[in-house]
Amino acid sequence: MTGQPFPYLLLPTFWAARNRARRREPGDSARMMLFGGIGVGVAVAIFAVVFWLTWQLDYYEELGDYLIRLGLSWLFLTFLSFLSFSGIVTALSTFFLSEDLRLLVAAPVAPARLFYSCFAKTVAQASWMVATFLAPVLLALGIARCAGPLYYAAGLLSLIPFVVIPVALGSMVTLLLVNVFPARRARDVLMLMGLLFAVSLVMMLRFLRPERLLDVQTLPDITAFFATLQSPVTPLLPSFWAGETVFSGLQGGVDWLHAGALWTTALAFTVIARAAFGRYYFSGWSKAQEARKARFTRLRALDTLARSLPVRPRGRSLLLKDVKVFLRDTTQWSQLLLLLALVLVYLYNFRVLDLERIPYMGAMVKNVYAFVNLAMASFVLSAVAVRFVFPAVSAEGPAFWIIRSAPVPMRSFLWSKFWTGLVPILVLSEALTVVSNRFLGADPFLRVLGAVAIFFMSFALVGLATGMGAQHPRFNAENTTQVAGSYGGIAFMVLAVLYILAMIALLAWPSSLYLWHRFREDSVPALDQAWMVLCGLLALGLSAATFWAPMQKGIRSLEEMG
Repeated sequence: MTGQPFPYLLLPTFWAARNRARRREPGDSARMMLFGGIGVGVAVAIFAVVFWLTWQLDYYEELGDYLIRLGLSWLFLTFLSFLSFSGIVTALSTFFLSEDLRLLVAAPVAPARLFYSCFAKTVAQASWMVATFLAPVLLALGIARCAGPLYYAAGLLSLIPFVVIPVALGSMVTLLLVNVFPARRARDVLMLMGLLFAVSLVMMLRFLRPERLLDVQTLPDITAFFATLQSPVTPLLPSFWAGETVFSGLQGGVDWLHAGALWTTALAFTVIARAAFGRYYFSGWSKAQEARKARFTRLRALDTLARSLPVRPRGRSLLLKDVKVFLRDTTQWSQLLLLLALVLVYLYNFRVLDLERIPYMGAMVKNVYAFVNLAMASFVLSAVAVRFVFPAVSAEGPAFWIIRSAPVPMRSFLWSKFWTGLVPILVLSEALTVVSNRFLGADPFLRVLGAVAIFFMSFALVGLATGMGAQHPRFNAENTTQVAGSYGGIAFMVLAVLYILAMIALLAWPSSLYLWHRFREDSVPALDQAWMVLCGLLALGLSAATFWAPMQKGIRSLEEMG
């Protein structure tokens, strides 16, 4: 081991992947087909859009070439910023928080080989998504322009140094942060910074109201427009070098200047990162071994608030434990910031929706949108449930044996998980439905129906998530994201979608009958009334069954667990 080159240290990663592929767990094939199909669909959509745009720009000769050249610079500039932040976050895990480092740092392994192996994993993990999105773009561009082999070689040889430069820079920033702050605290800070950046970006893009560009009167002057697009593109960034190299290959030439700048900068940054890690790595890794702080959850206000709740002491203790565990995990509660931004954007879309342009059909479209809103709010509810409620039992991890051996019935344990997840989700779903229907200007009958329906659907979906999470626990998962993407999580989403579609169908048809008769100002026939009552009872029964049956199966599954 001490005399092997650094790729030898990467073999355990490949062996683990090989063994994981051989040891198939239930649902691996379904999960692979689902996410693989989504990935292929996204790649095909990107390819089709880029191919069509390139094909259309081909008719504009010099202007088309200019826009393609500018688009490549913008594309690489976007991915450069993503790679820089991704490199910082990934380097924290690979260089400082990985479990195998406790063995490798103490083993007789040369620091250079350890650095290069960790750096290779950092580059691979931080750049695979960028490479996945860039591949269909560059492929569509080459096929649309009938480019030769030189273009594809230029794209591949530009991509390698392009991803190495920001990842090397991000790794050095990580090294600096870890030597100033403990690694776990630095990860929390970076997670919050990334989420705040994503929240700001989403809200900024939406509040700019890009749909106004479709109005001819609001189009800016063409010269000022192109000047604005050109201003962030600077020849001093690797994104500009990569764009110029790829565009030169598209034209059938070789841009040796920018290609050389890419490779020499990548090699220089790698050497500098190697020297920096050789000097400061061990001190940073030593600081990364300190325990996680729990100052925030030591606030006495949490215990005071829990004692004021009208629940039994056993349930109060379980509730307090779940809240503290949730608050201690920054990766969990910090995602609520992004969820809050998406909710604001969701409501803002209904606020600026202009349906008065179609005065003769405005009322009907608003009523249709009310049911679309109910379906969308339900999908948001199910997405939040699969992310936060479904992994609730699995989040106990190896410490589940404490709950299992404690004098706590599994029924009380699971119902505590249910109520902990139901209250915030019910508030969120009711707020989404009521406020968006008010902004939409829907019929008062549909406002009341939507609020009542989302109330029962919240109980049903949270009960389904809690019960199925107990039936398909993964106590050995490294994080809750793996639990949500497991076989049980996919099965929950499929059942949730089927339930939502069935509820919308059971509620939309009798509501349309009632509104139609009210529009005609005549009484509802007895047969239609009977159908309306029957559909309401079926919707109520379906919600009750979706809520109660998984909870009972989940309790039995936990009780039978050895």
